[in-house]
Amino acid sequence: MSSYEKPPRTVIVLDRLRSAHNTGNIFRLAEAVGAAEIIACGYTPAPPHPKLAKTAMGTDAMVPCRSFPSSLEAVAQLRREGFRQILAVESMPDAPAAWDFPYQFPLALVFGNEALGVAPETLAACDGVVALPMFGNKASINVGNCAAVVLYAVVARAGLPGGINGETMGK
Repeated sequence: MSSYEKPPRTVIVLDRLRSAHNTGNIFRLAEAVGAAEIIACGYTPAPPHPKLAKTAMGTDAMVPCRSFPSSLEAVAQLRREGFRQILAVESMPDAPAAWDFPYQFPLALVFGNEALGVAPETLAACDGVVALPMFGNKASINVGNCAAVVLYAVVARAGLPGGINGETMGK
């Protein structure tokens, strides 16, 4: 039995991911960190999907998923649902590192296309951007690997005494 508590409500928005394998991997991550749901946008593979299911290893049936034609529409819907913070995860100059950001819950994180990133109109509609610092020449990381680091950074930040911005765990 783990001594950790589930973080406050967090939703993962996937913007035009091409790879069903990456999407399946993110379903496993979502289940592991207790994310409330995944929102598949554009051509992002969504359940039921055989390649996604193979990588998701059953978590595609455990983590709720809904789809939207675009990530911008998903962000607009999340705003109507009362999300306090919607953040893009993107490589941008001066974006704070994911492990340093003061998250507010309910929280939505938007992860972008493996080559194109988050759609510009969606980026503009988000409350901010968090990033993973890149020190190599390529400055590229797989979206599933990125999601793992960012989601566990959220878990770690939420687990601080008193939670993030006064939110306590389990709310």
